[in-house]
Amino acid sequence: MFLDMTQGAVASTLSVSTAPLPDHQYETVRHLLFGSLTAVRLTIQDLHKKRYAEPNDWSKPISTGRPNEVMAILTKRVAIKP
Repeated sequence: MFLDMTQGAVASTLSVSTAPLPDHQYETVRHLLFGSLTAVRLTIQDLHKKRYAEPNDWSKPISTGRPNEVMAILTKRVAIKP
């Protein structure tokens, strides 16, 4: 997990292997981004540039009930390296 103070959003990232692995070596993870709408969008774009996830894979921004704060959710299967 990392905190990017320049964008104001929190995200977690994992290395993803492109080699096919048996099913037992995958795990489903959920990433949650919290921050301003701009910060969340910029973080999603940054993760897309790093080829981690497509922007359309994320949920639409959801209000958290706090002023000027939204969250976006990504659920993804990632390869777990032994």
